Amino acid sequence: MGKIEKKTVKEKIILGLDPGTNIMGYGVITIRAGQLTLNQFGVINMGKQGEHALKLKKIFERVLALVDEYKPDEVALEAPFFGKNVQSMLKLGRAQGVAMSAALYREIPITEYAPKKVKQSVTGNGNASKEQVARMLMQIFSIRQMPKLFDSTDALAVAVCHHYQNGITKLKAKSWEGFLKENPNRIQ
Repeated sequence: MGKIEKKTVKEKIILGLDPGTNIMGYGVITIRAGQLTLNQFGVINMGKQGEHALKLKKIFERVLALVDEYKPDEVALEAPFFGKNVQSMLKLGRAQGVAMSAALYREIPITEYAPKKVKQSVTGNGNASKEQVARMLMQIFSIRQMPKLFDSTDALAVAVCHHYQNGITKLKAKSWEGFLKENPNRIQ
């Protein structure tokens, strides 16, 4: 009898993060054969940590724990937005840097996305509200209850955005004809 070849389907796990100094959102999704599956999403509350340095330490530890638990292939973060309060921006930048460092510590590649890009990818509208983004994600993943904190859905949206952007940026075809040749399964 001949060998039976086992067909393998490539699977990718993406960890999305919405770093903050008081609340950090996270979302983990798996993509298998083009299908998105929700693994987990939620928030890490650092409000009671007090000192800023202790909050940064907790961000590092929790992101590292998420990376160790879910073993993502890639990490996507929401990039800082430009606000009027310089001190808030500085603290947010530190939180994002620490989250990035934790992923890089485990040699996981990271990508940042602007908030408008995330909203555009998920809802089709770069000016969508946090509630609109959450509602779209509820539909995509069949989530029954609106989360209390939108930080969790913001992070989930970053992961979904990363998946959508990867699909677009990895197209090698330079023409429709080339695209159709490389993707015969997409022709209906």
